[in-house]
Amino acid sequence: MINLKAIIINGGNSLSSRLIGVQLEIEKLLIEHNVAYESIIVHQLPAHDLITANFASPTIISNSQKVEEADIVILLTPVFKGAYSGILKTFLDLLPQKALEGKSVIPVAIGGSIAHLLTLEYALKPVVSILGATHVTSPVYVVDKQITKENETFVVEHDVIYRLENAVKQALVLETIKA
Repeated sequence: MINLKAIIINGGNSLSSRLIGVQLEIEKLLIEHNVAYESIIVHQLPAHDLITANFASPTIISNSQKVEEADIVILLTPVFKGAYSGILKTFLDLLPQKALEGKSVIPVAIGGSIAHLLTLEYALKPVVSILGATHVTSPVYVVDKQITKENETFVVEHDVIYRLENAVKQALVLETIKA
């Protein structure tokens, strides 16, 4: 039995956004596959440390270590103006140069329309590559209308759950082969 660890890095700006609905679905999938996980909600980290690139911040060091210890890194971001969030970028900028080396990375974005589908390929993937990622799963792009909120519960369309599950399985297969 392989004990895998995942880290979910949420680059959203709210705990009530549809991105949280996506994160909850990912957490369910990780639990189903017996993958231990932790989450970093970037907007809850000290803003001053993020904005001033305070590499010596105990909070930044602690969260960078969580990334280092993970086998699977899941990047969640809303799409703003055709790119991933600046919130996520501030955290990625603080990671060591090869922080994603040897890890499976699952990029996930949510946006208002299908027009921003390639945001993950053209905006986020180059940064992930520079950080040393050797395996990036098929990105998962979600359109806002594929997630609704009913009585404080998020309802995610089956197609989205299917694509998230495929991305998680891709990462699990690679990590199992590496072990």
